[in-house]
Amino acid sequence: MVASPKPVDIAEKDSILNLLDHEFIVIACGGGGVPVIRDEYGDYQSVSAVIDKDFASAKLAELVDADYLFILTAVDRVAINYGKPDQRDLTEITVDEAEKMCQEGHFAPGSMLPKVEAAMKFAGSKMGRRAVIASLEKAPLAMVGESGTLIHM
Repeated sequence: MVASPKPVDIAEKDSILNLLDHEFIVIACGGGGVPVIRDEYGDYQSVSAVIDKDFASAKLAELVDADYLFILTAVDRVAINYGKPDQRDLTEITVDEAEKMCQEGHFAPGSMLPKVEAAMKFAGSKMGRRAVIASLEKAPLAMVGESGTLIHM
């Protein structure tokens, strides 16, 4: 078993911000990444762990002061009672509602739970921020509010 710590910073944030300032499209944090620490000499040293891609993406979105975070996955919407006859797809929920659903165990730990938690962390980090969890296939629809699950304060 490999540890999965939550990111506290993005080592490449200055380079990413520079690219964004120069209007480049940046793809980063997609695989989560290998966590690093600074040793006594100030050099980076890797740590035997893997950063969760959803939390890394949420942290990067915070650091670049994004208004929206889109987490794209295999399903169109977050659902409670997933795969059961009484499954209910969620189109819009608040951070508080999502927290309650997490505590009630509605989301699978290795699947939807980290996505919902990362979305909650981002949406709750600053007033006006919103996170959307949607399918890659319907990403264009999610970007105009016609698909996905919106999470906000």
